[in-house]
Amino acid sequence: MIEATTFANRLSTSLLYLDAVEVTFDGYRALRGLSLILEPGEMRAIIGPNGAGKTTMMDVITGKTRPDAGDVLFDGNFDLTELDEAAIANLGIGRKFQKPTVFESHTVEDNIMLALKCDRGVKASLLWRNNAAQDETIERILHTTRLAPHAKRLAGDLSHGQKQWLEIGMLLAQDPKLLLVDEPVAGMTDAETVETARLLREIARDHSVVVVEHDMEFVRALGCRVTVLHEGAVLAEGSLDQVSTNERVIEVYLGR
Repeated sequence: MIEATTFANRLSTSLLYLDAVEVTFDGYRALRGLSLILEPGEMRAIIGPNGAGKTTMMDVITGKTRPDAGDVLFDGNFDLTELDEAAIANLGIGRKFQKPTVFESHTVEDNIMLALKCDRGVKASLLWRNNAAQDETIERILHTTRLAPHAKRLAGDLSHGQKQWLEIGMLLAQDPKLLLVDEPVAGMTDAETVETARLLREIARDHSVVVVEHDMEFVRALGCRVTVLHEGAVLAEGSLDQVSTNERVIEVYLGR
């Protein structure tokens, strides 16, 4: 639990604030007093063994799972425990799951266009057409995600890694403040993995990013603070070098 004396200061500056979060499923304690603070513009890697609580943590942040106890606050004063998934997404929290989900029968460019943050009402949809600002946004996202040369290709023709990049681009099109990215390099080639680390570092210049990952070389390439979860709570935090030399982390995760 975060000490009360630091609560006001950390809460006022943080983008995401979790304190003493508890989640139980049929008697199994998935989260056991999880506390985590993410600052605006910060990228954080979350690692830990299977069953450590990584997915449950992301489910709580996005409103898919309601915690039994604890504080889950976003952007200073939004209580995420009182909001549904749609409202949380509208606040600026985007999530990419491990398996990419794209519109395979549409072009890469159209996938990003369909994901753009804009009025989705019936009238607006019927009369909708691209404007210059939206075209610029699409072009910027295509460049960021390394997909500009593939803009006119069908998404279904992309490689697995490129589909991962496209889904990240679709998240960016929603203009989120926080991106939650689940195992982005699973199934990627070595070259795609290296490029994904560069891509996420670029995105983190303008967004806060939480990356759940098992690939330690990829985590090292991210060059960010690392949080290790174990049995539903934080076991260690620091640079990858710091947590990698922690005896408990070696025992429960890295040493396996």
